[in-house]
Amino acid sequence: MRFNPTCWGRAAAQQRRAGRKITTYLSRLASARLASEGSLAFVLLLPPGASPFFRTESLDTIITMKISTALALLVTSAAAQQRINEIVRLEAHDKPEDYSSPLPHDYIQDDEVPRSWHWGNVDGKNFLTHQLNQHIPQYCKCPAWASCWAHAALSSMADRIKIARNGEGDDINLSIQFVLNCGGGVAGSCYGGLHTGVYHFIKEKGYIPFDTCQPYIAVSYEELVLLRFGNFSHWYATILTLKFRLKFLRRPLSTPPLSYSRTCSTFTEKGGSCVGLEYFPNATVAEYGTIENGQTGDNEGRAMKIRKEIYTRGPVAATINAIPLRDWMTGIFSDETASTKPDHIVSIVGFGEDDDGTPFWHVRNSWGVYWGEGGFFKVKAGKNILGIEEGIAWVTPGTWTTKNVACSEDGKTCGGAENHGGDSQEYVDPSLYLLAKE
Repeated sequence: MRFNPTCWGRAAAQQRRAGRKITTYLSRLASARLASEGSLAFVLLLPPGASPFFRTESLDTIITMKISTALALLVTSAAAQQRINEIVRLEAHDKPEDYSSPLPHDYIQDDEVPRSWHWGNVDGKNFLTHQLNQHIPQYCKCPAWASCWAHAALSSMADRIKIARNGEGDDINLSIQFVLNCGGGVAGSCYGGLHTGVYHFIKEKGYIPFDTCQPYIAVSYEELVLLRFGNFSHWYATILTLKFRLKFLRRPLSTPPLSYSRTCSTFTEKGGSCVGLEYFPNATVAEYGTIENGQTGDNEGRAMKIRKEIYTRGPVAATINAIPLRDWMTGIFSDETASTKPDHIVSIVGFGEDDDGTPFWHVRNSWGVYWGEGGFFKVKAGKNILGIEEGIAWVTPGTWTTKNVACSEDGKTCGGAENHGGDSQEYVDPSLYLLAKE
């Protein structure tokens, strides 16, 4: 992928306008003093007549959040800390589905689906990409725990790329941070988002970089991040990404933005600097959609559709009520009285039955391998327990880079006589094999 300045010209203009406004407000941003351990006294001086809302106008859709709500998310005492709902559908995400290919439940018969299937163990071979932990490198100091939607959406997409490659070669892991940096108007932010919004954003944008180009740092553009320095009794409020954004906004339009794909040459005290890469390995989205709920109360019919999708094309992203899972250790979660109101998003990577014939889902969380069963857990299937069968999203990749355009270590020089464009591989949807047979 070569950076195309026309792809972000409009966004850059909006960001410049927002940058000027935020710079004005930044001069009024008062320092905050720690009143007591785990609590915060915060003062924000707004100009006369200003609305008491925090607005980010660099996005296609203006995201409005009451300052009091934002601060409640940012700083709470450990005792009073509560889960926030990580599922947010933004107004600009007006296309939850975009596909034309037949879906597996239209061409796969029920008796073709095995009783047990796990993409982490297909005849001893693992087709899943690495485990993720959305809680680091930051957790308590910012609400970055509300990025599950990006973790689940991109891990299931990366799994499907690995499946298409027959598990060969190094894993391709996709940049969650790129979505947080650039997808705030459609996909979401550290304050929440939606799995289909991720796929909508990538398809609209045209690509997503591999994660080595933009590692996860748990910060999105519009969030306020509070930093505590050592054991000092003062807290300081700042916008971490503001300095970075304003720096990149001063760059000419022909220069790739640091928020897309970047690298740094060496230590800044030794004269090093960071640059946006002109070329970077990436993947694209071909199609995405959801699995319809079907008839009310037909949980098993819906579960069979999900099994067919997973078995035929790979893991899916799913909304879920995660409150009962915070202290879950092992076994099959089967409490049918638990709320089905979702607040979290995970990926379902398989299905099976236990010794007494109880069907269940193999589910991957994004809380690290220390949690649950190595980062996984099981939920009884066919009963919509925890609401896990209601909000299913799937994606098919378009292409992914197989040979990169080589760049120098500092990223300032890319290409060469023997390396002009790089190579990519195209995904072939399983339905095409069916049509070919017919």
